[in-house]
Amino acid sequence: MIRTTLLAGTALLALGVLAPARADIQIGVAGPITGNYASFGAQLQAGAEQAVADINAHGGVLGQKLVLNVGDDACDPKQAVSVANQFASKGVVFVAGHYCSGSSIPASKVYAEEGILQITPASTNPKFTDEGSWNTFRTCGRDDQQGAVAGAFIAKGYRDHKVAILHDNTAYGKGLAEETRKAMNKAGVHEVLFSPYTPGEKDYSALVSRLKQAGVDFIYIGGYHTEIGLIMRQAKQQGMNPTVMGGDALQTNEYWQITGDTGEGTLMTFAADPRLRPTAAAVVKEFKDKGVDPEGYVLYTYAAVQAWAEAAGKAGSSDPKKVSAVLKSGGPWDTVLGKISYDRKGDVTGAGYVLWIWHKGSYAQM
Repeated sequence: MIRTTLLAGTALLALGVLAPARADIQIGVAGPITGNYASFGAQLQAGAEQAVADINAHGGVLGQKLVLNVGDDACDPKQAVSVANQFASKGVVFVAGHYCSGSSIPASKVYAEEGILQITPASTNPKFTDEGSWNTFRTCGRDDQQGAVAGAFIAKGYRDHKVAILHDNTAYGKGLAEETRKAMNKAGVHEVLFSPYTPGEKDYSALVSRLKQAGVDFIYIGGYHTEIGLIMRQAKQQGMNPTVMGGDALQTNEYWQITGDTGEGTLMTFAADPRLRPTAAAVVKEFKDKGVDPEGYVLYTYAAVQAWAEAAGKAGSSDPKKVSAVLKSGGPWDTVLGKISYDRKGDVTGAGYVLWIWHKGSYAQM
């Protein structure tokens, strides 16, 4: 009887019935799921969810399924730290996020301490990696790259105009405005006004009056689409007709919903359209078949999950420090963005920016 039981137990073990099940791998995506910038949180969530679904459909990572945890930081630094701690308590080993630089930077300190690898698809402030640790990576470019393109464009095309540079005092907005000013000034063009504004307000008429009084006819704004849209509308209401330019935070169809026709001609910097890359064709089709436009940072988030998954496979482990070492030394990684590699700081190599313009309710490369 005992022998029979042992044999039965051995057979079950051979079938894997009594063997301990391999735990799923917990990963996270974090961004502004709610609040003024929720359209960008939706981009990150859509990209991460599709990447996880596709990876799981092909066997997961190291034979284990991925489980995606979603964290809402509302682009608030304190909330971002709270999200980071929640992820740590759930055993998350990798986070695709956050969106706002002001969230990614403080969250990265928690992740480093808790042993979590972070790849942001969208946080462009140089400090994220310049002052980062072993765990900080990004699939997007940096503001010193983006600002250089914007500043050179303004200096070349608007040398004889009265240029104002505004910013929202956030890590992203102020950093981008300063980098743009630096590049513009280096090219011999100087602004007539460099001023902060308070994000979240509804009335920017006093700021617009200052711009009008200074005779400003070109406004560069380091900030997010909600406030830029309001400033532009109120400038037009006061009889101004300036050329307005911003950064990658204007890559959302929600911008036109705020501005309407007053958004016509708005300029912005962003990478060359990732939706048009041959490496993204199959995934873009997946999104479009579901009625989703993978605009902005959707594909950058998808690529972040892809790169991490490939590196974990090559490392033979989901241990964050092992994956981090492989990410920096083992590329390039095949992603929807094409082949990407990371430098010693975790910045993606070969990032570049081009000019885009809003026209009749949609945006396209110039």
